[in-house]
Amino acid sequence: MKITDLKVWVTVPERSKDSKPAGRSYVFLRIDTDEGISGFGEATSSGGGGSIVVGNMIEFLKNSTAERDFRETLIGENPEHVDLIWHKLYRRFTGGGGFGGFVTTMLSGIDIALWDIKGKAAGKPVYEILGGGPLRDEIELYTHVAPGDPIAAANQAKSLSDQGFRALKTDPFMPEMRQHHRRYMQGSISPEGAALATETISAMREKVGDNVEILIDCHGNFDVPTAIAMARRLEPFNIAWFEEPVQPNSNEALKHVKESVGVPICVGERLYTRWDFVPILKNNLAEFLMPDILWTGGISEFYKIANLAESFYVPVSPHDASGPINIMAGAHTMMVVPNFYKLEFNHAQLDVHNALIDKPLDIVSGKLQVPKTPGLGVELDVEFIEAHLDEDWN
Repeated sequence: MKITDLKVWVTVPERSKDSKPAGRSYVFLRIDTDEGISGFGEATSSGGGGSIVVGNMIEFLKNSTAERDFRETLIGENPEHVDLIWHKLYRRFTGGGGFGGFVTTMLSGIDIALWDIKGKAAGKPVYEILGGGPLRDEIELYTHVAPGDPIAAANQAKSLSDQGFRALKTDPFMPEMRQHHRRYMQGSISPEGAALATETISAMREKVGDNVEILIDCHGNFDVPTAIAMARRLEPFNIAWFEEPVQPNSNEALKHVKESVGVPICVGERLYTRWDFVPILKNNLAEFLMPDILWTGGISEFYKIANLAESFYVPVSPHDASGPINIMAGAHTMMVVPNFYKLEFNHAQLDVHNALIDKPLDIVSGKLQVPKTPGLGVELDVEFIEAHLDEDWN
């Protein structure tokens, strides 16, 4: 079997009341073969135009020729040689010293599509060929609570827990810190912002009781003293994890926070390959890892990261800030990973996710039912995607 074509789309599925694009851009791709089997992948990047950049990188791969240096290679390759293609592309694009971000996001979309093809060719779901068979029957999810109004957050938390979700995540600092998101300059928060965060988590805990885990996301917005102060402030509410308290490029800052607080630390969405996670594990800098399967290099690399974490008895929890292929790729991988915690899922995006695929995600009592059909078990709705392309795409 040989790869014959590669198609990429950058789409904005959400529309405003006047039918104009609203919300984030998603990157999807399809790899075709000479045996009529196609695989779908996703390579959605973070905001700020990142998806357009990644989409153009994938187009570049498609349009490369044998005479050009970057012909390392896709068209004409055997799609079932997933590891070979992964290493050839990763080493070619990172040979100049860049080791993550746009490169690994591009690679993730390709890798996921190749696993989809591999499963379809074998007539088995991806999880059956990735590991030695499933370790569980379904995938437990956690979802999000919108911050801002403590009473509204508490009521939403109660509603979600009643639907079967046993872990809920929120960033209670976001009402003030949103202006700094992906624009870090200095990492402090006002007394009013800290008080609002405390009131929010207190209200949520009172409403859901002690049997629902509350996960705190800081989005890397704090400096060391602020991160320590906020963790200590929320610790009495039995926090299950304190996520990305500081920017991801300083393990020394993370170490300082880790050694100063009594809540579990979670990091990993902005770490990109197994090599990034080695110092986190070796130096005991986190109790949970949350790589993003679209940003780490796909199913192949996430599986290696999970295996690495297992040797340290550290659980992994796939980060998800993207679309339905992200969810399904993470779910298939977690079906064969022993040290799995929960899979992130934003219930507020469910209608958008379902509009992008041929059949809705099957979620029952906070758990995702993973399809037993070959490959990922879902197909992209190409007609819908092409009707909702990003205005900046092509």
